[in-house]
Amino acid sequence: MCEDEQHVQHGSDHGVGRRALFVTGAAAALTLGSVSFPGRAAGAAGASETRTVRGTLPTGAPDFVYLPVDVPSGVREIKVAYTYERPSVPAGTAGNALDIGIFDQRGTELGGKGFRGWSGGARTEFFIRADDATPGYLPGPVREGTWYIALGPYTVAPQGLPYEVTVTLTYGEPGEAVRPVYPPSRARGRGRAWYRGDCHLHSWYSDGRRTPAEIAALARAAGLDFINTSEHNTHAAHAHWADQAGPHPDGELLILLGEEVTTRNGHVLALGTDPGTFVDWRYRARDNRFGKYARRIRQAGGLVVPAHPHATCIGCNWKFGFGEADAVEVWNGAYGPDDEVSLADWDSMLVASVRDRGGRDWIPAMGNSDAHRDPDPVGTPQTVVLADELSREAIQEGIRAGRSYVAESKAVSLSFSATGPKGEHAGIGGRLRVDRDDPVTVRLEVSGAPRCTVRLVTDQGVLHTSPVLPVSGSGTVEWRTTAQYAAYVRAEVRHEAAAGPLPGALAAFTNPVFLGR
Repeated sequence: MCEDEQHVQHGSDHGVGRRALFVTGAAAALTLGSVSFPGRAAGAAGASETRTVRGTLPTGAPDFVYLPVDVPSGVREIKVAYTYERPSVPAGTAGNALDIGIFDQRGTELGGKGFRGWSGGARTEFFIRADDATPGYLPGPVREGTWYIALGPYTVAPQGLPYEVTVTLTYGEPGEAVRPVYPPSRARGRGRAWYRGDCHLHSWYSDGRRTPAEIAALARAAGLDFINTSEHNTHAAHAHWADQAGPHPDGELLILLGEEVTTRNGHVLALGTDPGTFVDWRYRARDNRFGKYARRIRQAGGLVVPAHPHATCIGCNWKFGFGEADAVEVWNGAYGPDDEVSLADWDSMLVASVRDRGGRDWIPAMGNSDAHRDPDPVGTPQTVVLADELSREAIQEGIRAGRSYVAESKAVSLSFSATGPKGEHAGIGGRLRVDRDDPVTVRLEVSGAPRCTVRLVTDQGVLHTSPVLPVSGSGTVEWRTTAQYAAYVRAEVRHEAAAGPLPGALAAFTNPVFLGR
């Protein structure tokens, strides 16, 4: 093994070696001095060379710091390991958190082809070669040229962020490249029916701890018919799900492919994109770039779904607006205060949509588990979609149209509709076309919700609250109104409140039925 060391210290002393501040078309990024390998071990199969770079990132560092690595010919594998210091900080002050990923010789251009993987802060090392790669990274040849290790200082302590990156190149024949196999876009379903799904899940291909096989087993146990892969800032998992779809004793599982695009100003689900689709995340709201990547998601056949828009974690709160959204994730994981805020915010958007008839269409809501590891339950909550078949296109069309409701588990089932004076009928996500003064009967049938209360919510607020459902969990609620009195009606099924006037946690809720011409 041939070892060398390059020290790059940057911060207030302006550093040693070549540095450059450049703009990628979005946020500013810092490029450090290149790491070079003389290639003395080239031609000796299995021989390796190592370089180590040390430095310190100051507070206020750019979102991304690129470390160029000049890769010679004849390299079989590139391996990167890194560490950084985590000094103690005062309460309420962010400590150090440093993400990592890599781009190959095709460069770091936004939306370009150079992306080869991202693990965020989930791993301390990774490798790439033609026939294999660390989860979160894309296998393929290690070609000659300048590669870029991407460091993402997510938060920096007041003391700065000292780091160390070690790069090892191993020489030899590249090996046979793997051919990706993807899950089918259609599964055997029940024709036009209600299908249950969870579209926000993490495996060990990002920061989760479960394998695809473990997630698929939990999804079937949760009564799900479909799931969507949503790893943080990588599509590397797409080629590792095919074995979990198709025939199974517990039923076929439709596996949609996507990504959780994790920016510094909020997260968005790319739901059901074409296999192998990468969506870039290296921009903030102020860069005015999100529209381009929302279109990229749709051009790849996916839906744009802002995730947990009012989550309180650093960088999780959604700041891009909802003008590009096909749906919004209102309920994320165990129901909590941030979900209550998201639900109220979504309801305000519904009110705006019915008052501004010249504006955009309404945005449907959905719910997902965001499960990462044990004991996170898969399918809590789950989105139940009325679709013509169990296929990618049909499920997406149902979500986009709002023909769906959200339930905390497979135990909860809802049937919600509105009927006019002449037998006119509309279900969830539909419009009952009646005159303003025509009598309308709204009906909810619920099962699996013992000791819950039903609330009917309109653009005027909560206009009907039912008695507590029996311990059997089943019941029917009817309410009469007019389109003049309620432009839409949606249902909430809530557990008994713990105390005071606050509503209880959700057991289920529906997208609205709209009333009027």
